[in-house]
Amino acid sequence: MRSKSNSYLLGLFLVAMAALSSCKKDNMDQFKTGGDANADNSSKTVAVNNAVPVASFKVIGYLPSWQGDVNAVQYSKLTHVNYAFLTPTNTGGLNPLDNLSKFTTLVSNAHSHNVKVIISVGGGGGGDAFHPIVANAGYRTAFVNNMVNFCNQYNVDGVDIDWEFPSAGTETNNFYLLLQELSTAMHNGGRVCTIASISVGATYVTNNMFTILDWINIMDYDDNNFQHSTYQSAVDCLSYWAGRGLPVAKTILGVPFYARDNRYDYSTMNYVDVLAAGGSPNSDTFQTFGYNGIPTIKSKTTLALNQAGGMMIWDLGGDATGANSLLSAINSVITGGTTTPPNTPPIGTVISLKGFNGKYVSGENGTQAMTCTRTTAGDWEHFTVLDAGSGKIYLRSMGKYVSSENGTQAITCNRTTPSDWEKFDWIVTTDGKITLRGNNGKFISSENGTQAMTCNRATASGWEAFGLNQ
Repeated sequence: MRSKSNSYLLGLFLVAMAALSSCKKDNMDQFKTGGDANADNSSKTVAVNNAVPVASFKVIGYLPSWQGDVNAVQYSKLTHVNYAFLTPTNTGGLNPLDNLSKFTTLVSNAHSHNVKVIISVGGGGGGDAFHPIVANAGYRTAFVNNMVNFCNQYNVDGVDIDWEFPSAGTETNNFYLLLQELSTAMHNGGRVCTIASISVGATYVTNNMFTILDWINIMDYDDNNFQHSTYQSAVDCLSYWAGRGLPVAKTILGVPFYARDNRYDYSTMNYVDVLAAGGSPNSDTFQTFGYNGIPTIKSKTTLALNQAGGMMIWDLGGDATGANSLLSAINSVITGGTTTPPNTPPIGTVISLKGFNGKYVSGENGTQAMTCTRTTAGDWEHFTVLDAGSGKIYLRSMGKYVSSENGTQAITCNRTTPSDWEKFDWIVTTDGKITLRGNNGKFISSENGTQAMTCNRATASGWEAFGLNQ
């Protein structure tokens, strides 16, 4: 990740910036193995893996302390927000968190949208204290205890370590010992433990870390001064980690919401500022700047859906709004790309359904009958559309299938395997809504949010029609 200072430094200060750098791969030759670090990898074969269920696909946005409005974050299009950065002291203590009020507001806002918050520790130039911490068992334990206390105090859902970078050998081995202790403590508290890594040649991330970490945020950007995050670099990145044996579900592809200038090392500009200066959201270059426009972001999202467990964004503060939003572009690929229901069911996409009352349908995590009462759409309110054959569909949320219960009781989302009662017809109304007809020939009703939903209506009217991805 980039440090706060990186946005303002120019190439004349290369020595000072070395400590502050983000994952600039052409400075990471010490980690390269097997040939020329600058070799053209465009012909590499990408390993084919089974994609994770779309409903489990992660969209993780970093939000720095120094930019981005917590009240403008599109929480419904994210699964996690990583707040950057908390920095440690040399003995395993913690420095005061920059912009604490912003952080506490983020936690409150995100949790109200069923989005998890992770504290990112270190950052470009902010992780130097890890050198003495990992070398001392007492400091490692102190750091872990302090992170547990921090998470408890601020109701945080996990820790992300962004250390740029450990040295090979003893320090890397000690880094593993720290992560082992930290991940155990996080998992014991129902939290996650992750790290950020450079995209290829990351020998300081050892394979034994794969088991203890929940996932790795792969920084596939800053590859050079200009076209620093191409589609081909994403292909090569995923191929590298697949070849290392990193499980698909733990492989998170990072994308930039900023541009790099080919004139100065480390000179950057937020994507939103590129557009304000005259750049196109549908291009990857503007004057001397290289970035990811909407087409490239969409292509990377499709790639990640096929070969990874999610996507990571550095950073949310660089995004544009409305139709030019890169986060919206990611979400459009994941959800099928439209709020206008297609006549043919969008098999393989994740959708949300909004009822006549303006509330979202919830699977209730399969613990009770389904309702249409949610003001925002979180994990329980998203459903994967699956092919049930003969033009019918299944709807799956949190690994369970929606059942009509044959119209004899309130509908549920608790079936581990689907059968006839879990089949529905996808019927689009003339005014652009969706109705869902069960195998009993009756329609699902939201019951206007006043009681549990049913599948017992002979005809479809207002309560039986749903908006798509709204």
